[in-house]
Amino acid sequence: MKTYFLERLQIIPRPRGEAFAFFCDAFNLERITPPFLRFHILTSPPIKIEAGTVIDYRLSLFGAPIRWRTVIESWIPEQLFVDRQIKGPYAYWRHTHSFEERGPRQILMRDLIEYSIPYAILGRVAHRLFVKRWLNEIFNYRAAMTAHLLEVEDKVEELIERNRAIREVQKHIRPQARWFF
Repeated sequence: MKTYFLERLQIIPRPRGEAFAFFCDAFNLERITPPFLRFHILTSPPIKIEAGTVIDYRLSLFGAPIRWRTVIESWIPEQLFVDRQIKGPYAYWRHTHSFEERGPRQILMRDLIEYSIPYAILGRVAHRLFVKRWLNEIFNYRAAMTAHLLEVEDKVEELIERNRAIREVQKHIRPQARWFF
């Protein structure tokens, strides 16, 4: 059985702890997975991610429901974690997420996926025809959605901070301006 590799690198504009926490929140996986997969986590919240944690998922491919179960095989807080498929569509799936600090708010997040497709020669043909392309599209989408969600979080934090500053200013203005009302 042939093993394939997919590697993706992405700069995450966050301190390492925040970047790691974002990717360790299993429910963020639903948010960054393309809608056409109809991906849903079946494991009840809260999910405490650590070595040995098992997570069940459901997704849809060509309208066919697929169950997927992974286990967190390795766990080094704020550095890396590895999930491995126990049950699912691949003959083998191992996904390493690593986080390398490049600056105070710059983390290099690396996805390394090792996978094999079942069905011998048919699996190799399927990989050439569509599996490789799909995985590239899925991980491109994930990178774009991650960047978008983190940008939105930054804007929300900025608005909250701006509102706090406005309220602070209003505290000092209101006592002198009361006679106008």
